[in-house]
Amino acid sequence: MALLLHSTPERGAVWGRIFAEAGEGFIADEASVTDPAQVTHLACWTPPADLSRYPNLRTVICVGAGTDHFPALPEGVALSRTIAPGIEAMVRDWVVMATLALHRDLPFYLDHAARGEWQPRPARLARTRRVGIMGMGRIGRLAAASLQALGFAVSGYSRSGRPVEGIEIFGANRLDAFLAGADILVCLLPLTDETRGLMGSGFFDRLPQGAGLVHAGRGAQLDMAALRRALDGGRLSAAMLDVTDTEPLPADHWAWRDPRVLITPHIAAHTDAEEGARHALAVIRADRDGQPVPGLVDRSRGY
Repeated sequence: MALLLHSTPERGAVWGRIFAEAGEGFIADEASVTDPAQVTHLACWTPPADLSRYPNLRTVICVGAGTDHFPALPEGVALSRTIAPGIEAMVRDWVVMATLALHRDLPFYLDHAARGEWQPRPARLARTRRVGIMGMGRIGRLAAASLQALGFAVSGYSRSGRPVEGIEIFGANRLDAFLAGADILVCLLPLTDETRGLMGSGFFDRLPQGAGLVHAGRGAQLDMAALRRALDGGRLSAAMLDVTDTEPLPADHWAWRDPRVLITPHIAAHTDAEEGARHALAVIRADRDGQPVPGLVDRSRGY
Protein backbone atom coordinates (compact mmCIF):
# COMPACT_ATOMS: atom_id res chain seq x y z
CA MET A 1 0.00 0.00 0.00
CA ALA A 2 1.43 3.38 -1.01
CA LEU A 3 0.33 6.91 -1.82
CA LEU A 4 1.48 8.45 -5.08
CA LEU A 5 1.84 12.24 -5.07
CA HIS A 6 1.31 13.96 -8.42
CA SER A 7 2.54 17.46 -7.55
CA THR A 8 5.63 19.66 -7.24
CA PRO A 9 9.05 18.55 -5.95
CA GLU A 10 8.76 21.07 -3.12
CA ARG A 11 5.49 19.54 -1.91
CA GLY A 12 6.94 16.09 -2.42
CA ALA A 13 9.84 16.80 -0.07
CA VAL A 14 7.47 17.79 2.75
CA TRP A 15 5.10 14.90 2.16
CA GLY A 16 7.96 12.42 1.93
CA ARG A 17 9.28 13.44 5.34
CA ILE A 18 5.86 13.26 7.00
CA PHE A 19 4.99 9.90 5.44
CA ALA A 20 8.37 8.49 6.46
CA GLU A 21 7.79 9.61 10.05
CA ALA A 22 4.37 7.94 9.96
CA GLY A 23 5.73 4.72 8.49
CA GLU A 24 3.42 4.90 5.46
CA GLY A 25 4.31 4.04 1.88
CA PHE A 26 5.00 7.08 -0.28
CA ILE A 27 5.98 7.59 -3.93
CA ALA A 28 7.02 11.13 -4.82
CA ASP A 29 6.21 11.07 -8.55
CA GLU A 30 5.00 8.85 -11.37
CA ALA A 31 8.51 8.31 -12.69
CA SER A 32 9.36 6.54 -9.43
CA VAL A 33 6.53 3.99 -9.70
CA THR A 34 8.08 0.56 -10.19
CA ASP A 35 4.98 -1.50 -9.39
CA PRO A 36 1.67 0.25 -10.20
CA ALA A 37 -0.18 -2.37 -8.12
CA GLN A 38 1.37 -0.82 -4.99
CA VAL A 39 -0.47 2.47 -5.52
CA THR A 40 -3.66 2.49 -3.46
CA HIS A 41 -4.05 6.26 -3.00
CA LEU A 42 -3.26 9.19 -5.27
CA ALA A 43 -2.92 12.85 -4.24
CA CYS A 44 -3.02 15.53 -6.93
CA TRP A 45 -4.62 18.75 -8.16
CA THR A 46 -5.36 17.19 -11.53
CA PRO A 47 -4.99 13.42 -11.92
CA PRO A 48 -2.76 11.70 -14.48
CA ALA A 49 -4.49 10.92 -17.77
CA ASP A 50 -4.48 7.14 -17.34
CA LEU A 51 -5.65 6.00 -13.92
CA SER A 52 -6.30 2.49 -15.23
CA ARG A 53 -2.57 1.95 -14.77
CA TYR A 54 -3.23 1.56 -11.04
CA PRO A 55 -5.42 -1.52 -10.56
CA ASN A 56 -5.60 -1.22 -6.76
CA LEU A 57 -6.38 2.50 -6.58
CA ARG A 58 -8.94 3.17 -3.84
CA THR A 59 -8.97 6.93 -3.27
CA VAL A 60 -7.95 10.07 -5.13
CA ILE A 61 -7.20 12.99 -2.81
CA CYS A 62 -7.49 16.49 -4.23
CA VAL A 63 -4.78 18.64 -2.66
CA GLY A 64 -7.17 21.61 -2.71
CA ALA A 65 -10.64 22.26 -1.31
CA GLY A 66 -12.49 22.33 -4.64
CA THR A 67 -12.99 19.29 -6.87
CA ASP A 68 -15.30 20.53 -9.63
CA HIS A 69 -12.44 20.36 -12.15
CA PHE A 70 -11.98 16.60 -11.65
CA PRO A 71 -12.96 14.19 -14.43
CA ALA A 72 -14.96 11.04 -13.76
CA LEU A 73 -12.95 8.52 -11.79
CA PRO A 74 -12.84 4.75 -12.34
CA GLU A 75 -15.66 2.74 -10.78
CA GLY A 76 -15.08 2.17 -7.08
CA VAL A 77 -12.52 4.96 -6.63
CA ALA A 78 -13.49 7.53 -4.00
CA LEU A 79 -12.66 11.25 -4.17
CA SER A 80 -11.61 13.27 -1.12
CA ARG A 81 -11.13 17.02 -0.94
CA THR A 82 -8.49 18.34 1.44
CA ILE A 83 -9.83 19.65 4.73
CA ALA A 84 -7.24 21.87 6.39
CA PRO A 85 -7.59 24.72 8.89
CA GLY A 86 -5.13 26.79 6.88
CA ILE A 87 -7.36 26.78 3.80
CA GLU A 88 -10.35 27.96 5.80
CA ALA A 89 -8.38 30.70 7.57
CA MET A 90 -6.83 32.02 4.37
CA VAL A 91 -10.14 32.23 2.52
CA ARG A 92 -11.67 33.92 5.57
CA ASP A 93 -8.85 36.46 5.53
CA TRP A 94 -9.38 37.18 1.82
CA VAL A 95 -13.14 37.57 2.28
CA VAL A 96 -12.67 39.98 5.19
CA MET A 97 -10.06 41.95 3.20
CA ALA A 98 -12.36 42.15 0.17
CA THR A 99 -15.41 43.10 2.21
CA LEU A 100 -13.52 45.90 3.95
CA ALA A 101 -12.13 47.05 0.60
CA LEU A 102 -15.63 47.50 -0.81
CA HIS A 103 -17.03 48.86 2.45
CA ARG A 104 -14.37 51.61 2.51
CA ASP A 105 -14.54 52.32 -1.25
CA LEU A 106 -11.03 51.11 -2.09
CA PRO A 107 -11.75 50.73 -5.85
CA PHE A 108 -12.79 54.41 -5.95
CA TYR A 109 -9.64 55.56 -4.14
CA LEU A 110 -7.30 53.40 -6.21
CA ASP A 111 -8.82 54.85 -9.38
CA HIS A 112 -8.34 58.43 -8.20
CA ALA A 113 -4.87 57.71 -6.80
CA ALA A 114 -3.77 56.41 -10.21
CA ARG A 115 -4.64 59.87 -11.59
CA GLY A 116 -3.04 61.74 -8.72
CA GLU A 117 -6.40 63.02 -7.48
CA TRP A 118 -7.11 63.71 -3.81
CA GLN A 119 -10.82 62.92 -3.68
CA PRO A 120 -12.34 62.05 -0.28
CA ARG A 121 -15.88 60.80 0.09
CA PRO A 122 -18.12 60.07 3.12
CA ALA A 123 -17.60 56.76 4.91
CA ARG A 124 -20.22 54.52 6.53
CA LEU A 125 -20.08 52.60 9.78
CA ALA A 126 -19.84 48.83 9.48
CA ARG A 127 -23.01 48.39 11.47
CA THR A 128 -24.97 50.17 8.73
CA ARG A 129 -24.18 47.46 6.17
CA ARG A 130 -25.38 43.89 5.93
CA VAL A 131 -23.07 41.28 4.44
CA GLY A 132 -24.87 38.35 2.82
CA ILE A 133 -22.78 35.18 2.59
CA MET A 134 -23.78 32.55 0.05
CA GLY A 135 -22.39 29.23 1.26
CA MET A 136 -22.53 28.59 4.99
CA GLY A 137 -20.09 25.71 5.27
CA ARG A 138 -16.94 25.80 7.39
CA ILE A 139 -15.45 28.79 5.57
CA GLY A 140 -18.73 30.70 5.43
CA ARG A 141 -19.30 30.33 9.16
CA LEU A 142 -15.73 31.41 9.92
CA ALA A 143 -16.04 34.47 7.69
CA ALA A 144 -19.41 35.34 9.23
CA ALA A 145 -17.98 35.29 12.76
CA SER A 146 -15.06 37.52 11.75
CA LEU A 147 -17.29 40.04 9.98
CA GLN A 148 -19.71 40.14 12.90
CA ALA A 149 -16.77 40.88 15.19
CA LEU A 150 -16.01 43.90 13.00
CA GLY A 151 -19.54 45.20 13.49
CA PHE A 152 -21.24 44.10 10.27
CA ALA A 153 -24.70 42.59 10.28
CA VAL A 154 -24.42 39.21 8.58
CA SER A 155 -26.97 36.91 6.99
CA GLY A 156 -26.37 33.59 5.30
CA TYR A 157 -27.74 31.57 2.40
CA SER A 158 -27.52 27.83 1.89
CA ARG A 159 -29.53 25.40 -0.19
CA SER A 160 -30.55 23.47 2.92
CA GLY A 161 -31.29 26.51 5.07
CA ARG A 162 -29.69 24.68 8.01
CA PRO A 163 -29.61 26.98 11.09
CA VAL A 164 -26.39 28.66 12.22
CA GLU A 165 -26.35 30.13 15.70
CA GLY A 166 -26.41 33.92 15.73
CA ILE A 167 -27.03 34.33 11.98
CA GLU A 168 -30.27 34.60 10.03
CA ILE A 169 -30.15 31.84 7.42
CA PHE A 170 -32.14 31.84 4.19
CA GLY A 171 -32.87 28.59 2.35
CA ALA A 172 -33.27 28.00 -1.37
CA ASN A 173 -36.92 29.11 -1.28
CA ARG A 174 -35.95 32.53 0.13
CA LEU A 175 -33.16 33.56 -2.21
CA ASP A 176 -34.93 36.76 -3.29
CA ALA A 177 -35.33 37.93 0.31
CA PHE A 178 -31.70 37.12 1.06
CA LEU A 179 -30.41 39.09 -1.93
CA ALA A 180 -32.67 42.08 -1.20
CA GLY A 181 -30.93 42.56 2.17
CA ALA A 182 -27.31 42.06 1.05
CA ASP A 183 -25.44 45.36 0.81
CA ILE A 184 -22.28 43.36 0.15
CA LEU A 185 -22.77 39.90 -1.34
CA VAL A 186 -20.12 37.25 -0.68
CA CYS A 187 -20.15 34.08 -2.80
CA LEU A 188 -18.50 31.00 -1.31
CA LEU A 189 -20.69 28.40 -2.98
CA PRO A 190 -19.32 25.19 -4.51
CA LEU A 191 -19.75 24.73 -8.24
CA THR A 192 -22.70 22.46 -8.95
CA ASP A 193 -25.29 22.17 -11.70
CA GLU A 194 -27.49 24.52 -9.63
CA THR A 195 -24.81 27.18 -9.07
CA ARG A 196 -23.21 27.19 -12.54
CA GLY A 197 -24.14 30.53 -14.10
CA LEU A 198 -26.12 31.51 -10.99
CA MET A 199 -24.94 35.12 -11.05
CA GLY A 200 -26.28 35.89 -14.48
CA SER A 201 -29.06 37.87 -16.12
CA GLY A 202 -31.55 39.18 -13.56
CA PHE A 203 -29.61 37.94 -10.53
CA PHE A 204 -28.02 41.27 -9.65
CA ASP A 205 -31.31 43.13 -10.09
CA ARG A 206 -32.46 41.52 -6.83
CA LEU A 207 -29.69 43.21 -4.83
CA PRO A 208 -29.99 46.70 -3.29
CA GLN A 209 -28.93 49.52 -5.59
CA GLY A 210 -25.18 50.11 -5.29
CA ALA A 211 -24.37 46.75 -3.69
CA GLY A 212 -20.88 45.23 -3.72
CA LEU A 213 -19.85 41.75 -4.85
CA VAL A 214 -17.12 39.63 -3.23
CA HIS A 215 -16.57 36.44 -5.22
CA ALA A 216 -14.41 33.57 -3.93
CA GLY A 217 -16.58 30.65 -5.07
CA ARG A 218 -15.95 29.38 -8.59
CA GLY A 219 -15.52 31.37 -11.78
CA ALA A 220 -18.25 29.55 -13.71
CA GLN A 221 -20.86 30.82 -11.25
CA LEU A 222 -20.42 34.38 -12.50
CA ASP A 223 -21.52 35.65 -15.90
CA MET A 224 -18.91 38.34 -16.55
CA ALA A 225 -21.14 40.11 -19.09
CA ALA A 226 -23.94 40.28 -16.51
CA LEU A 227 -21.45 41.68 -14.00
CA ARG A 228 -20.54 44.44 -16.44
CA ARG A 229 -24.18 45.31 -17.05
CA ALA A 230 -24.85 45.46 -13.30
CA LEU A 231 -21.89 47.80 -12.82
CA ASP A 232 -22.86 50.02 -15.73
CA GLY A 233 -26.46 50.20 -14.52
CA GLY A 234 -25.45 51.11 -10.96
CA ARG A 235 -26.95 47.99 -9.37
CA LEU A 236 -23.40 47.08 -8.35
CA SER A 237 -20.99 49.77 -7.24
CA ALA A 238 -17.89 47.56 -7.24
CA ALA A 239 -16.71 43.97 -7.19
CA MET A 240 -13.68 42.08 -5.91
CA LEU A 241 -13.04 38.73 -7.57
CA ASP A 242 -10.63 35.92 -6.80
CA VAL A 243 -12.19 33.63 -9.40
CA THR A 244 -13.26 34.42 -12.95
CA ASP A 245 -14.68 32.77 -16.04
CA THR A 246 -12.28 31.99 -17.70
CA GLU A 247 -9.07 31.38 -15.73
CA PRO A 248 -6.60 32.78 -16.21
CA LEU A 249 -8.49 35.86 -17.27
CA PRO A 250 -7.16 37.03 -20.68
CA ALA A 251 -4.89 40.05 -20.55
CA ASP A 252 -7.22 42.05 -22.80
CA HIS A 253 -10.37 41.33 -20.77
CA TRP A 254 -12.43 44.40 -19.89
CA ALA A 255 -12.46 43.57 -16.16
CA TRP A 256 -8.71 44.21 -15.79
CA ARG A 257 -9.20 47.79 -16.93
CA ASP A 258 -12.45 48.59 -15.12
CA PRO A 259 -11.66 50.63 -11.98
CA ARG A 260 -14.78 49.26 -10.30
CA VAL A 261 -13.35 45.72 -10.34
CA LEU A 262 -10.45 44.43 -8.25
CA ILE A 263 -9.07 41.02 -9.24
CA THR A 264 -6.70 38.59 -7.56
CA PRO A 265 -5.56 35.48 -9.51
CA HIS A 266 -7.29 32.69 -7.55
CA ILE A 267 -4.99 33.08 -4.56
CA ALA A 268 -7.48 33.36 -1.68
CA ALA A 269 -5.97 30.15 -0.32
CA HIS A 270 -3.44 27.48 -1.04
CA THR A 271 -2.95 24.22 0.81
CA ASP A 272 -0.10 24.18 3.28
CA ALA A 273 2.04 21.17 2.32
CA GLU A 274 2.23 19.79 5.85
CA GLU A 275 -1.51 20.15 6.45
CA GLY A 276 -2.19 18.49 3.11
CA ALA A 277 0.04 15.54 3.97
CA ARG A 278 -1.63 15.05 7.32
CA HIS A 279 -5.06 15.08 5.68
CA ALA A 280 -3.82 12.40 3.26
CA LEU A 281 -2.60 10.29 6.18
CA ALA A 282 -6.03 10.63 7.82
CA VAL A 283 -7.67 9.44 4.58
CA ILE A 284 -5.39 6.41 4.32
CA ARG A 285 -5.95 5.40 7.95
CA ALA A 286 -9.72 5.85 7.73
CA ASP A 287 -9.85 3.75 4.58
CA ARG A 288 -7.72 1.05 6.18
CA ASP A 289 -9.90 0.96 9.31
CA GLY A 290 -13.19 1.00 7.44
CA GLN A 291 -14.10 4.44 8.79
CA PRO A 292 -15.66 7.38 6.89
CA VAL A 293 -13.09 9.04 4.64
CA PRO A 294 -12.39 12.67 5.64
CA GLY A 295 -13.46 15.11 2.96
CA LEU A 296 -15.35 12.47 0.98
CA VAL A 297 -16.98 14.11 -2.06
CA ASP A 298 -20.49 13.20 -3.17
CA ARG A 299 -20.03 13.49 -6.93
CA SER A 300 -23.80 13.64 -7.46
CA ARG A 301 -23.95 16.84 -5.36
CA GLY A 302 -20.62 18.22 -6.54
CA TYR A 303 -19.04 18.64 -3.10
